[in-house]
Parts: sequence; structure tokens; C-alpha cells
Amino acid sequence: MLQRPRRNRKSEVIRQMVQETHVSAANLIFPLFIVDGTFQKTEVASMPGIFRYSIDNLLREIESCMKLGLNSFDLFPNIDDSLKDTMATESHREESLYLRAIREVKKNFPEACVVTDVAMDPYSSDGHDGIVKNGEILNDETLEVLGKMALAHAQCGADIIAPSDMMDGRVGYIRRVLDENGFTDVSIMSYSAKYASAFYGPFRDALNSAPKFGDKKTYQMNPANQREALIEANLDELEGADFLMVKPALAYLDVIKLIKDNTELPVAAYNVSGEYAMLKAAAQRGWLNEQRATTEVLTSIRRAGATAILTYHAKEVLENKWL
Repeated sequence: MLQRPRRNRKSEVIRQMVQETHVSAANLIFPLFIVDGTFQKTEVASMPGIFRYSIDNLLREIESCMKLGLNSFDLFPNIDDSLKDTMATESHREESLYLRAIREVKKNFPEACVVTDVAMDPYSSDGHDGIVKNGEILNDETLEVLGKMALAHAQCGADIIAPSDMMDGRVGYIRRVLDENGFTDVSIMSYSAKYASAFYGPFRDALNSAPKFGDKKTYQMNPANQREALIEANLDELEGADFLMVKPALAYLDVIKLIKDNTELPVAAYNVSGEYAMLKAAAQRGWLNEQRATTEVLTSIRRAGATAILTYHAKEVLENKWL
């Protein structure tokens, strides 16, 4: 045999030499949950090792992450039900928990990259990503709320605005609002292909943000559809997105690859709460080698074409030197 591919696998040194895909701290974005109060750090029951932090402890957590070389963070608020209403007004109130958190992070760590979530559901008494009227999610009326939210985030120092709502036209609307107010340098990481997935359950537990009625299938994508993702991604690119995101990641590697092959923009992928939780559960029962399974998952997402990976594994893989 003239060709023996195994020759390039015969030692660890050679295997590393010919390795095609690498994951580093620079590729990782760490999602972090915020709660009101002080000295708060409570574990999310369905997400072992992941916590809700008050702002003081959030700053300590970010500091410890940055010492590991992890510099990008996506913030998500757990809002008290008493502050929620149908128009999500808490989302852009100047002294709200979320806006205070953004300001404090950027004040204490100006070099950190802060990604912010733009969607109504954490603040909505309906638990949906848009304004609800007679059981229907209103698209165009929701854009005004999303624009107010995005502008408030930019004013507090956000580096990247990440609209996760899946309303039509929201990228273009947010881009105009940001540009008209002088925030031309603030990036938009659009959740371009966000599927109506069963893998979001632990996240909704963490934020207490589940919809109060129905589901999100009229705005999030059908998991059976692939090429529809190209329509969404192309529209977001035309409207001014700087990153295109696929969510979830692990069950949608084909979609990541499809979008990567059809754009010059960087592609992000969200390794979501349910994907994290099922791996953790299997590892805790001894059914999987956690280190190998975690690195394999992250490598697969990179291999599919994701430049940036939002993942709850971000800190542990660096802390344990798994990469």
C-alpha cells in the first residue's frame, strides 16, 4: 500500500501537527446569569456548575475568567415577576438590573467583550419575545421595544448586541437606531437561525422566562428545516449584521456548515443549556468521559464552521486545561 493514513496518527506529536481544527479561549463566549441583590450565587438545578450571580459576584466571576484568558461574556438577567409587564418596560429602564450590570462590567473590565441579549421574554409578563395581542405575537410593534433595548445596552457600553427574538426586520431596525444615535461601532450578532428547540428548558429555568401560554413556533424556526436558515441569514446580512448565529449548535451542525459556506461573515453557534445539561448528567453518572466528550462537542462545532461558540463549558475547559 502506497497510502497508509495511519502513519499520520502514530504519535501524539504527529497527531497535533496535522490537526485541522483547534478551539481556543478566543473562540469562546461565556453566558452568565444575573440576579438582583448582593452576595448572591445560586446554582441552576438543571445546569450543574452554572450559577446566577448578583452584580458583585458577577464581577468576581468575570475577573476569575479573565485570568484564564476568557474575555467574552454574554449576560442574561433573571427579572423578578413584579417588574414584568406586557411591554417589557424594565428592559430599557435606566436603573434596571441588566443595565446596571453592563455598566459595572465595562467600568471594571473595559477590555472585556460584553455581549448583550435583546429580547422581550425575560422582562415580559407573557414570557414571549414579542408584544402579545389577542394571543398573537406582533412583529412590527415589537421592533420599537427591541430598538429601545439595544440603544440602552449600547449607552451602557455593550460591545456586541445580540437580538435573539427572531422578529422579522429587527436587525435592520436595530442597526438604524444604533447608527442614528452615534453607535456605529457597536456590533450586531444576530440569532439568524434560532430553532423552536426542546433544548432550551434549563435556560428558561435559570431565568424564569418560559412563555405563559402556547409556544414560540410562530417566530422560532421549525427544526426540520435547513435551507430556510439561508433566507434568515441572508436577510440579516443585508440588514447589517456583523455575526450570524445558529442556535442550538450540537443538533444543528449541518446548519452551521450551510451558513458558513454561504457567507463571508463570522458564524457563531450557541451550545445551549439542554446540550450542556445532558452531557453533565451523563458524566455525573459515569456514562461519559466528561473531558473527552466536552472537547469533542466544542471541536465539532468549530469543525462545522463556527468562529465563536457560546458555551456554558467555557470556563471549565480552560480551568481544567482541557483544550
